[in-house]
Amino acid sequence: MRRPLSFIACIIIASFSSICNANTLDNNIVDNIAPKQDAKALKQHKSTPGINLSLWRKISTQPNDTVGSTFLNLGFLSTMNRLNGVGLNILGGVVRQDVNGVQVGGIFNIAGNNMRGIQLSGITNVTGNNLTGFSLSGLVGVTGNNVRGVMMSGLANINGDNSSGIAVGGLLNVTGKQSSGVHLAGLADISGDNFNGVALSGFLGIIGKNVEGIQLSGLANIAGGDVAGVQLSGLSNITGGTFHGLQLSPVNLAARGKGLQIGLYNYYKDNFKGFQLGLVNANPSTRMQLMLFGGNSTKLNIGARFKNKLFYTILGAGTHYLDFSDKFSASLFYRAGLELPLYKQLFISGDLGFQHIELFKNKDYGFPERLYALQARLNLEYRLTHQMGVFVTGGYGGSRYYNKSTTYDKGLIAEAGIILFSY
Repeated sequence: MRRPLSFIACIIIASFSSICNANTLDNNIVDNIAPKQDAKALKQHKSTPGINLSLWRKISTQPNDTVGSTFLNLGFLSTMNRLNGVGLNILGGVVRQDVNGVQVGGIFNIAGNNMRGIQLSGITNVTGNNLTGFSLSGLVGVTGNNVRGVMMSGLANINGDNSSGIAVGGLLNVTGKQSSGVHLAGLADISGDNFNGVALSGFLGIIGKNVEGIQLSGLANIAGGDVAGVQLSGLSNITGGTFHGLQLSPVNLAARGKGLQIGLYNYYKDNFKGFQLGLVNANPSTRMQLMLFGGNSTKLNIGARFKNKLFYTILGAGTHYLDFSDKFSASLFYRAGLELPLYKQLFISGDLGFQHIELFKNKDYGFPERLYALQARLNLEYRLTHQMGVFVTGGYGGSRYYNKSTTYDKGLIAEAGIILFSY
């Protein structure tokens, strides 16, 4: 009997020794952790609350300083560490870390880190880091870094870094760096770097660097770098680099171009390969000259000629389409043509023109109220000096009614005049 008793005693002693050793190990772990975290933090770290019913910041079923995750949040105003599920708050919800799921606030939603899912608020959604999913706010949507998905706000969408997807802002879309996708803004769409996609804005489209796609705005499109695609605006398109494609607006400006410019005034700074269609097509070598002349179509005329190496356009006005004995009549005209050298200082040119004619009070004496004329001219020009030239013109034209397909008058055109300012 002594041997079994001795064996049992040995087992008891060994077990007690193991427990003592385990307690010693736990004490060592606690001693190592204690300088870093207090007992309260350790206790909270072990707890993982799932439901948070909150009336106010410190009146809730979940401790305000918890480090766990919340799966369901219902309340008036809530603050929590992490939301993995659904949060519904009458006023708003504040999540210090990530949100994965749905966050709905009557006034605001705040995700301190990343937001993956859906944010809906009456006034503002704020995400400190990245947003992936869908964000809808009554006024402002703010994301600190990147957005992938859809942002819609009644006033403005603001992204610190990159954006890809759809951005709809009642007034503004602002992206700090690159953006791609579809952007719609009532006032202005702004990207700090490059943009790929379609950007539509009520007034301004501003891209800091390059554009690949379409810029459409009511007032102006501005790209600091190159444009590959289409710029369309109600007033002006400006490209700081090279545009490849189409610029369509009253005023088109580009450093270089390859494609098509259509507008009232088209300008390029360095080089252009393509076609410019406008009332005035200009570049740094374009010369603007003053033309004073008389003729049998309109008796006294003044015009501004915008002359490039071969091509030119003329904008001007004339008086007395009818005879001097009749009451006052006037016209506005536009002509575009090509000039070639003949001999030394002698040049020949030809152009086609459109003329709008106003007869004013002559309509009370049986004349039409207004007419338009299509005209063709052949010109001989002799340059007396570098600042002055003389020319004679022969041509043919016909005037017609605006409101019916009938010719009012037609015949030969004869004109002569002088040209001033530098060639």
